Amino acid sequence: MTSYRQPGVTLTDHRFSVPLDHANPSGERIELYGREAVATEKAGADLPWLLYLEGGPGFGARRFIGRQAWLGRALEDFRVLLLDQRGTGLSTPANRQTLPARGDARQQADHLAHFRSDNIVRDCEAIRPQLTGGAPWTLLGQSFGGFCAVRYLSAAPEGLRTVLITGGLPTLDGGPDDVYRAAYPRIERKVAAHYARYPQDVEQARRIVAHIAEHHPVLPNGYTLTPEAFQSLGILLGVGDGTHQLHYLLENAFVPTPGGHELSDTFQESVAAQLSFAGHPLYALIHEAIYAQDDRPTAWSADRVRAEFPRFDAARTLAGDTPLLFTGETIHPWHFTADPALRPLRETAELLAARKDWPTLYDPDRLAANKVPVAAAVYHDDMYVDTTHSLRTARAIRGLRTWVTDEYEHDGVRASGPRVLDRLLALARDEI
Repeated sequence: MTSYRQPGVTLTDHRFSVPLDHANPSGERIELYGREAVATEKAGADLPWLLYLEGGPGFGARRFIGRQAWLGRALEDFRVLLLDQRGTGLSTPANRQTLPARGDARQQADHLAHFRSDNIVRDCEAIRPQLTGGAPWTLLGQSFGGFCAVRYLSAAPEGLRTVLITGGLPTLDGGPDDVYRAAYPRIERKVAAHYARYPQDVEQARRIVAHIAEHHPVLPNGYTLTPEAFQSLGILLGVGDGTHQLHYLLENAFVPTPGGHELSDTFQESVAAQLSFAGHPLYALIHEAIYAQDDRPTAWSADRVRAEFPRFDAARTLAGDTPLLFTGETIHPWHFTADPALRPLRETAELLAARKDWPTLYDPDRLAANKVPVAAAVYHDDMYVDTTHSLRTARAIRGLRTWVTDEYEHDGVRASGPRVLDRLLALARDEI
């Protein structure tokens, strides 16, 4: 193990070996990486552990510098493990560069079927005794990390001392179609709010998408920018400062040239950085699979359900005079032709979309009998996680206490500094 310091924090690298398939513990093994963080002045103290699971799927744990965001509050009480979930960060990677070693597309899809919350929880239980000596730990789950937390409560509650969930209470019995059918109206509300704040963006967005439809630009990283890809920049609207980020991006779209107005290099570079899945391909590959729990394929759910909401059609918008609607946290088949980081994985993605044998993730009976203290922040009208679904799940988990707020968007635990985590700890401890 390697230890080093940042301001006020001592960090230690941990690497763990776990089975790829926990049902076959003697088979292939993969590596997990976790970064331990402890307040430097408490480095030698006997502290309880807090496990942090990042949102996603497909993102490694956030790389904090010092005591940023919620980490400073956590370090007052805990020794923290920032875990790179399987396939992410410094854990054994799964991407266009590594997956060909698995074999053909079918073998790659079979491999990726092991990367959902059920196996993430099994990973956590495999490494917990090595760190805590067998003691239960507190779990902080952000977004998809909250989905993992509900799976943890369903499968191994004995490993949990307390559970804190931020923007991550999943539907227990709904499939991806239910998720996206609830999402598109919510996304439309976020777009309307953006245009109310920045009315100049209505015409600018129409102008940009018309240019894209006519010129079919290819971004500097090789990404084919289509109207649908441009619309997906709406994912920014789900975080606290996202509406401002989107506005600044749009206002810098065009530059005058001898041949007329063209998309500026600055705009193209910014869009390429926002749209590329090079750093988190698992997000695109298994995003819909995180909702699957039965013998029905996901079958490109977000794309199918979008057809029920024709107002999102860019061509229809350009033919009329309505504002362009952006989209949000949805994955479509065109992602695997537009993005060079995903193109080699298109057949793999198709096989995952057609897969039917997804295990059930949640145990309603066990959740109804829950004895672990649980507190959850539910962000009202969260763009990424439906509030109605979240509150229904909250009622199904015995003893869970909710804090429903519209003060923050989906990134509240990060954007609020210590406030969200402090509130949830107080709820879980019955201090308020």
